[in-house]
Amino acid sequence: MILGIESSCDESALARLDPARGLCGEWVHSQIALHKLYGGVVPDLASREHLKNFFPLMELAGLGPEPGAIRQIAVTNGPGLAGCLALGIAFARSLGLAWGVPVVGVNHLRGHAFSPFIAAHAASPAEFEGALAAYLPQLGLIVSGGNTILFEIDVNRRLSVLAETVDDAAGEALDKGAKLLGLPYPGGPQVERIAAGGDASVFEFPKAIAPRNERRFSFSGLKTSLRYRIEKMSDAELAASLPDLCAGYQKAVIDQLVGKTRHLIQAGHYKSLGLSGGVSNNRALRSAMERLAKRYQMPCLIAQPQHTGDNAAMIAFAAHVDPGGLATGDFSIEPALRLA
Repeated sequence: MILGIESSCDESALARLDPARGLCGEWVHSQIALHKLYGGVVPDLASREHLKNFFPLMELAGLGPEPGAIRQIAVTNGPGLAGCLALGIAFARSLGLAWGVPVVGVNHLRGHAFSPFIAAHAASPAEFEGALAAYLPQLGLIVSGGNTILFEIDVNRRLSVLAETVDDAAGEALDKGAKLLGLPYPGGPQVERIAAGGDASVFEFPKAIAPRNERRFSFSGLKTSLRYRIEKMSDAELAASLPDLCAGYQKAVIDQLVGKTRHLIQAGHYKSLGLSGGVSNNRALRSAMERLAKRYQMPCLIAQPQHTGDNAAMIAFAAHVDPGGLATGDFSIEPALRLA
């Protein structure tokens, strides 16, 4: 059994994965309520909370002085906040020494990349290898607060980056837009909630979809456009137009994501489409990607809602399916670690 440990930002998480049976348990402590007081994640507070929360999570997971069935510990070693990563690795290594089991480092982004396959593994662990082969090569999209990356997983499970943002990530653009609109942290889900009651055609925002031969995303201009529009509105006008502003702003983000994904589907030969990362929990984005996959007659694998944000299940799962991407030996934190 593999014990996964995640502490890259403000979620303290543990998960146990039995490769022969699937996930046996997940335990997460969220710090959203604490950081909401400050309008965003405070790194020093986040690392302090990890120190406080991991031991209660151990009790919930039924883990004690003996390893039981645990034969490997997989911990996030990057990217993320340096203090949070260091605490997670120190915790993992302490357990590894106490239990006499090896500790490996997992790239958080590679965890996201493989997370859409967790459900397929759970459905039939014994037949998963064959099922995975049927989905590869896959075009995947990771979209979160810190990353927006289109990538390929080839038939040998090698990952290569095809396009990524040159400035803000999509989730960052949604959060910053929410802040400009006066919405509370975390902003992205607030924009989605309010946009559901709005008309996306009322306000036009720049979509900045790069030409087919330019493999990049850009969201900073979208945020600037929203700020200029808000500055011309009175408080009363802003309040009355808030649903339409949210709908139009969200649509501009999604249109860019879907547009560039479509260009790369047309340029390649993929058997499936994958979607993961925190923003992939956005229902409008999920629906748009499902429609895109259906148009090109390929399955769309989307990470389950509980595996879209920071979670330990994807860390344990990546340790199982992506052994070539693991850090071993005396590995250290890598706050700026890339996908590939």
